[in-house]
Amino acid sequence: MFKRKLAFYVIASICAATAPVLSAQTAAATPPMGWNSWNHFAGKVTDADVRAAADAIVSSGMRDAGYIYVNIDDTWQGQRDAQGVIHANSKFPDMKALADYVHAKGLKIGIYSSPGPKTCAGYEGSYGHEEQDAKTYAAWGMDYLKYDLCSFRKIMQQESNGDPQKAFDMEKAAYQKMNRAIEATGRPIVYSLCQYGWNKVWEWGTDVGGNLWRTTGDISDHYSRMEEIGFAQAGLSKYAAPGHWNDPDMLEVGNGGMTADEYRQHMSLWAILAAPLLAGNDLSKMTPETLSILLNKEVIAVDQDAMGKQGDRVSAVGPNEIWAKPLSGGAKAVALFNRAESPLPMTLHLSEVGFEENAKLRDLWAHKDVTASDGSYTVVVPRHGVVMLKITP
Repeated sequence: MFKRKLAFYVIASICAATAPVLSAQTAAATPPMGWNSWNHFAGKVTDADVRAAADAIVSSGMRDAGYIYVNIDDTWQGQRDAQGVIHANSKFPDMKALADYVHAKGLKIGIYSSPGPKTCAGYEGSYGHEEQDAKTYAAWGMDYLKYDLCSFRKIMQQESNGDPQKAFDMEKAAYQKMNRAIEATGRPIVYSLCQYGWNKVWEWGTDVGGNLWRTTGDISDHYSRMEEIGFAQAGLSKYAAPGHWNDPDMLEVGNGGMTADEYRQHMSLWAILAAPLLAGNDLSKMTPETLSILLNKEVIAVDQDAMGKQGDRVSAVGPNEIWAKPLSGGAKAVALFNRAESPLPMTLHLSEVGFEENAKLRDLWAHKDVTASDGSYTVVVPRHGVVMLKITP
């Protein structure tokens, strides 16, 4: 079985194109953090929107908190020239200049394509042009590629003649082909597989070069969809490790479709899951409340913990769930989630997450230390809310 060489990882710098390369083991050593254009701008995204996002990441303090990728999603593509080289459309008049602008902010930039002839929005895909496109992305200075299955599904259906194993093999080969093309450029590009969790991608994503892979269908800015996706990640923790992450899709924080408590639950669950933290809102128009959620450095530290362990469900009783994530130094992050329609008291017994009575507890949203009593901690958790603790021996 083909085994990919991990893509090199480059430290964010003022001139990312010439930044020093670290060892291969540090490629996406922690879940990628940044911003993606799709959730808010979708097909309307422009060069100006991406520049504004880069500006806002810096001015808001998000860059300093770890958000470094500025990722362009679908609808940037124009036509191919006579030699087959892809060009951006009129919304993106100079992709290299845009990449240089983002890099000058100490950030990285990402782009989007598909192994099929067309992207999900009907724009030009990479089918038959994988090597050309990888070279173009590298020449532009791209640092991240989201590769979305889209129209390649039709090719799989047509050429497999209904044989699911043949279709599966075609899918893996398509992702592997672009990975090899990326590696051949010599440029460090984080590789994000987007195929909605089909065929248990978490079991083979690493083999085809993935640094992260979508485990679900698309998220939306509704609590019911966020909880459906997020809590369905139970049982996948063993497939995540430094350089290779389960991806339950982008953040919706700040897009307006959920309450502050629901967004805090969203952010907390993604942190427990060691998920990529890719904001999907309009960064140029954030409220203080939105910023306080996205910039909670104690919660971000859970997601970015160097141990690289994904958390998992500890217990579920009715609408109340307890999840835990191992952290460096013997600590754990423990989240008490209330999925009910009203506030409810929840009790955590320290023994059920592996701690003794004298363990130290810190509430990561209240930013204060709290105290257990007789080996347990009881707290009222808001409707669709969370209490997130860091517990230290």
